[in-house]
Amino acid sequence: MKSTFRILFYLKRDKQKANGTVPIWCRITVDGQATRFNTKSNILPDVWDAKAAKAAGKTKAAMEINSLLDAIKAGIYKIYYDLQTRENSISAERVKNIFLGIEVKHQTLLELFKRHNDDVDKLVGISKSKATYQKYEVTRKHLTNFIKEKYNLSDISLKEINHMFISDFEVYLLTTAKCNSNTTAKFIQFVKRIIIIARNNGWIQHDPFANYKIRIGKVDRGYLTQEEIEAIIQKTFVSKRLEQVRDIFIFSCFSGLAYIDVKNLREKHIRTSFDGNLWIMTKRQKTNVCANIPLLDIPKQILEKYRGTLPNETVLPVLSNQKMNSYLKEIGDVCGINKNLTFHLARHTFATSVTLAKGVPIETVSKMLGHTNIKTTQIYARITDNKISHDMAVLAGKLKGMEIKYAVNQ
Repeated sequence: MKSTFRILFYLKRDKQKANGTVPIWCRITVDGQATRFNTKSNILPDVWDAKAAKAAGKTKAAMEINSLLDAIKAGIYKIYYDLQTRENSISAERVKNIFLGIEVKHQTLLELFKRHNDDVDKLVGISKSKATYQKYEVTRKHLTNFIKEKYNLSDISLKEINHMFISDFEVYLLTTAKCNSNTTAKFIQFVKRIIIIARNNGWIQHDPFANYKIRIGKVDRGYLTQEEIEAIIQKTFVSKRLEQVRDIFIFSCFSGLAYIDVKNLREKHIRTSFDGNLWIMTKRQKTNVCANIPLLDIPKQILEKYRGTLPNETVLPVLSNQKMNSYLKEIGDVCGINKNLTFHLARHTFATSVTLAKGVPIETVSKMLGHTNIKTTQIYARITDNKISHDMAVLAGKLKGMEIKYAVNQ
């Protein structure tokens, strides 16, 4: 259905200036709804033709004013008809804002994405983590490269984002960018959040994700077995640096702390709790959720080893995540472990081999890991063959002595 549209210029007589001139205002009306703005032009009331809505006469001043009003009218018409070809709903306020340049910064995808990321960057250390900001930035860079390759543009209008754009971006990530399917899905999730911002602000009316399904597959996350943990613990390292990395990794295997939370750990976070035992009492940087973990003997021994040797109440000599992971690969080779050792593997190991496989309830593990949803814990958890064997042995013991008599058909 076509909307009704009208532009009218009129005098704002209640704003008369000392020299007798009054400002010329413009009124835009769409479907009966009007909005107004000052054209920044002034005229004497007696040389204004109210019926024609323009300056009267052929003086140079009158011709300059009319030329300006014609240019304003042409610009507004162009915006209105441009919107009409791409959108179902148009408002007078929207037309005015675009003409005045109020919406310019929000009309392109990459510009909106950058503004969003700048806001996230300001919140790092408050409500956002640096890792979250970096993920958004990587997504924006992939989008920038995709738009350049696909459309030969430096940016693209939000109005042009449709189902095909999302599908093409998915193909780009899987092929040109060589991302795996889950990484691709995560990047597209980040794009969807930007689109939601655009829709909530009224910058687009349609939803390009309406018929698009983001699929994240289940991942079998790695972990170390009890035997592999013991191999790393018992190994003697010639390099002091490898020994320190081993200690910190094992500390995480028996506490479940993520890399950044181990790095942030201070003496004030090690406290005697209600049961008289030492606990780690901290908050996860990623989610700001409390993580309270009773200290087992092995992490206690590691903390004691470094007590009083580090500055600023630091309890462990943690290197950068990149260096830690590099040294862990070397430790894996030295210990004969044919797995991709990364620091986060320690957290998986805590959830699997150290706790769940030993019979610790998943609710307890979830609380210690600082998860807000037990489904998150279930991603880390798995039932190991050793646990199945142990549980069935216990069951067999309980069933021992029971007699089952079968009726034999003669």
